Amino acid sequence: MAASRLSAAELTAWFSSRRITDARPPVPVSELARYFIEEGAREGVSGDVAFIQAILETGWFRFSERMPPEHNNFAGIGAVDGGFSSAVFPDARIGVRAQIQHLRAYADRTVTCSNFATPKVTPRCHLVTPKGKTPNWADMGAGNWATDPGYATKIANLYRQATEHARTR
Repeated sequence: MAASRLSAAELTAWFSSRRITDARPPVPVSELARYFIEEGAREGVSGDVAFIQAILETGWFRFSERMPPEHNNFAGIGAVDGGFSSAVFPDARIGVRAQIQHLRAYADRTVTCSNFATPKVTPRCHLVTPKGKTPNWADMGAGNWATDPGYATKIANLYRQATEHARTR
């Protein structure tokens, strides 16, 4: 729960600097970055870090058979280990909104599944118990959001790279 420190333009520039040629985002990366910043601001979630999470979850917007770009799922919502499907959202903004809402459920003890800033679109809010169980990004992984014990470190490292890129421009 914090304001974004990086702008949509800085996130887009960092992504572009990586020269990922096989990315398949459902909308331009600049639009996705803007959605993350806007939706994050609405819910008080760090939209810039959520964008980095989406990079990790989608393999730099390359996606997978289980979670193709047309699912507009940037966070692996519903793609549990051993499963065969993931949540599907009608468009990219709603997919980003679902991720941001789900992150808020993990970070904010005061949130309920009915008091988000916008109407609830995250389908798994009810499964986050207790609400606010992971108030910091460092708490993610090892069973919180992802089973990978190195999940939070991977996000932190990518965020550091994006921040360093923004400082050099």
